[in-house]
Amino acid sequence: MSAIGVIATLRVQPGKEADFEAAFAELAAAVNADEPGNSFYRLFRTDETGTYKVLECYDDAAAVEAHRASTHFREIGARFGPWLAGAPNVERLSAA
Repeated sequence: MSAIGVIATLRVQPGKEADFEAAFAELAAAVNADEPGNSFYRLFRTDETGTYKVLECYDDAAAVEAHRASTHFREIGARFGPWLAGAPNVERLSAA
């Protein structure tokens, strides 16, 4: 089994940060409660206002797909759309 890391960079429109952070907290709670194949899922602020990084770690490709297909990811993630200032940049990493 080879772990998969994901770093997602999200840019949020000015004034929408609190809404985004609150919704992300709901998403993170659901991921931590309902995704046994995910060992780390956390939002970080960067030094650039409105720019966030999501650090994620999954057991394998099936766990990544389970995350993307989950109801909580689709429903809560859809709420992010109006707050984002562009498409997320997602990097996928393989454990060494």
